[in-house]
Amino acid sequence: MTAETAEAAGLDNSLDNMTGTVARHVAGTGFENLDAVSVARAKVRIIDALGNIAAGHRAQGNDALLRLARRWGGAPESRVLVHGTRLPAHNAAMVNAVMMRSYDFEPIGAEYEDQTQTAAHISGTTVPVALAVAEQQRSSGKDLLTALILGDDLTARLAAASGFDVYSGQDNTGTVNGLGGTAVAAKLMGLGAYQVRNALGIAVNQLSGTVANIFDQTLAFKLPMAFAARNAIVSAELAQSGFTGPADAIGGPHGFLDMYCSSPAPEKVTRRLGEAFYADCVIKPWSSCRASHPSLDACVRLGTENRFNEDEIEEVLIHVTPRTLNGFVGQPFAIGECPEVSGAFSIRFTAATALMYRTVRPEHLTLEHMQDPRLQRLLDKIRLVDSLPPAESLTAEVELRLRDGSVLRARTDVPKGDIFANPMSEAEILEKYYANAEFGGRTPRRNAEEAVKLVQHLEELDSLSPLIRLFTPHFSAIHPRRIK
Repeated sequence: MTAETAEAAGLDNSLDNMTGTVARHVAGTGFENLDAVSVARAKVRIIDALGNIAAGHRAQGNDALLRLARRWGGAPESRVLVHGTRLPAHNAAMVNAVMMRSYDFEPIGAEYEDQTQTAAHISGTTVPVALAVAEQQRSSGKDLLTALILGDDLTARLAAASGFDVYSGQDNTGTVNGLGGTAVAAKLMGLGAYQVRNALGIAVNQLSGTVANIFDQTLAFKLPMAFAARNAIVSAELAQSGFTGPADAIGGPHGFLDMYCSSPAPEKVTRRLGEAFYADCVIKPWSSCRASHPSLDACVRLGTENRFNEDEIEEVLIHVTPRTLNGFVGQPFAIGECPEVSGAFSIRFTAATALMYRTVRPEHLTLEHMQDPRLQRLLDKIRLVDSLPPAESLTAEVELRLRDGSVLRARTDVPKGDIFANPMSEAEILEKYYANAEFGGRTPRRNAEEAVKLVQHLEELDSLSPLIRLFTPHFSAIHPRRIK
């Protein structure tokens, strides 16, 4: 009996549980049910994602992954952006997700009620899934936005309900992202509620990820997010083909909340479902781990509001919490085998770079910058102090002691990028996007500009092909934007 026959015969009583409620919501919610703010925010995340993918192709290990994916072969369904290679949708999404994650510059922060946040990197999975499956299915822009908003909302709810702690040992970019990405893929494939339930049940068998990747500064840090993207599409395709999964893979015994969460709050998954749509709520201004942003922000302000050069600095004291000092961003900086990872997850490195350049971008996560003697001299002057109260997890204070005896101080209570408390402006977000495209070196400025126009009118596009082509080699944006 097929899934469609089962639904028609009324044999979907297993939908009377948490996963079934979610599945009905995903299958039954249309673009007309979405609010304008959620749609506008999704467009910003897409633009930010495209910029990060355009830059990320240059990162360590990514060419090797693409060669491997080409060797695997398969149906030419979806493009790997920047390169233009056509792969099966699940592999294209995986490669695009790896590129997006590479410089730790993608949107973050799973929001929930009252603008609370849980550490998460939702968009790094859901946007690549949405782009790959939309191309595979020949979906419209309206279809893509609907699926992305629903998948992001589910992922944010699961992150909030999980009680996730970034130092718990697991990496939730490979757990909640896997379920949210599955919702995106299932929606774009047009699956019914019973099939969506099965897809989520299949996906829960593939959730994984360890924070050891970051502590040990390995390239594997970007794989949980990418595996989640690949597995999400595979799970939806298996459900579409008739495979069934556990009845309540989210809230039931041995489901996600039971197996992966030490202090779950199940009610957060479905409370106000369909009324509020949550997502990533931080657009990063700096290419580094969010835990380094408070001190980085303070260093940027000190450098822009005062006149000094790094040779005048005697000592840099960075005050953080004990937990931050003992976490992965508090480790001593060493270039190591994976320089991009070492730099992105180091308070010392990002603070020194910010004092030199008043920013941290992908071009700073390079051997050329890391081997600069000026940087090395600054690193020797930086000392971390665990003097802040434990509750101040995203707070930092920086003291610059200059050779003339003066002391400059700056404190960060809310780092830049939080759309509610300290947002980037539209101009700043676009400047970041264009800088990423330029750094990538394969997306002409006119293509990047045309892509922004298309995303801003995404719900009017009958096909994603015009947008995808703008991030494909050898395509020139000489034709006017085509919208219906």
